[in-house]
Amino acid sequence: MITMNAPSTPRRYSDEQKAEAIDFCLKENLSCAKAAQRLGLHPSILSRWLRQYRIDQGEALPVDRGLLNTSERDELIKLRKEIRELRREKDFFKLAAAHFAKDQLPQKGFG
Repeated sequence: MITMNAPSTPRRYSDEQKAEAIDFCLKENLSCAKAAQRLGLHPSILSRWLRQYRIDQGEALPVDRGLLNTSERDELIKLRKEIRELRREKDFFKLAAAHFAKDQLPQKGFG
C-alpha cells in the first residue's frame, strides 16, 4: 500500500489562533515544546510566535544577527525604557488634563 504525503504548503494560522496559543503557553507557564505538543503545533512555530509577542511588548530585543554591537544594543535598551516612561507620563498628563477640564465646565443643575 502506498501512502501519499500531505501537500507541502504551510498551514496558515489566524492572529486569534496565535494569540490563544501564546496566552495558553504563558498562563499555564509551560515551555514552548510542552505547550506546542498539547496544542498540536510544531515547537518552532510557537517559539517564533512567542518571541515576536515579547518583541512587540518591548520585553525582548529582536535577534540582530550581529548587526548591533554591545554599546548599540545597550543604547537601544536604554531608549526603549525611556520610551515606556514617556508613554506613562503622557497617559498621566492626559488624565490630569481631563480632570482639570472637567472642573472648568459649568455645573449643571438649579442655580
